[in-house]
Amino acid sequence: MLRKLCVVLAVLMTMSLSGCGYNELQRQDEGVKAAWSEVLNQYQRRADLVPNLVNTVKGYAQHEEQVLTEVTNARARVGSIQATPELIDNPEAFQKFIQAQNQLQGALSRLLAVSENYPNLKADALFRDLQSQLEGTENRIAVARNRYIKSVQEFNSTVRQFPTNLTAMIFKMNVKPNFTVADENAVSTPPKVDFGKGAQPAAPTVPAPAK
Repeated sequence: MLRKLCVVLAVLMTMSLSGCGYNELQRQDEGVKAAWSEVLNQYQRRADLVPNLVNTVKGYAQHEEQVLTEVTNARARVGSIQATPELIDNPEAFQKFIQAQNQLQGALSRLLAVSENYPNLKADALFRDLQSQLEGTENRIAVARNRYIKSVQEFNSTVRQFPTNLTAMIFKMNVKPNFTVADENAVSTPPKVDFGKGAQPAAPTVPAPAK
């Protein structure tokens, strides 16, 4: 008799949770986490390309120290922030992490712009390969971010709607931070990859010899 009562209570509880939107919130929450994990994977892919890219450019453009330092420092700032799934539950930490990623993206854009002044660098097979990998990674980042944005929009909408907002309040499931318009503008123009087909690159700037 007791066992049957437990079974009935379990069934009623399951139906209650389903009716109040708990299961749907859990499903959407897992979707947000999965989308965020993919964003982190693509950001890490970009960060992994930086050391080889910087070293390759340095071999041809040693006096571009300022730009090289900017990229190195930007990557260090990204690495100093612990990229965990919990970031999406902390709006302040989330924005700090995204700002660091946008700074790295901007520094890489300036580095590739500088490379236009060095024909030998642009002809280097390793550099060309790194450029191609970086372009592909930036495209993957844009796709991953778009999926995350849609997942968060769906989750946040459910959290705010009645009666699921009551369930979310009970289980402390708050709205999650999302990318801003400024963030999207930062990745809407990924680093340009131009192998200079049919174009004559500008001559490199050579410092005047010391007298």
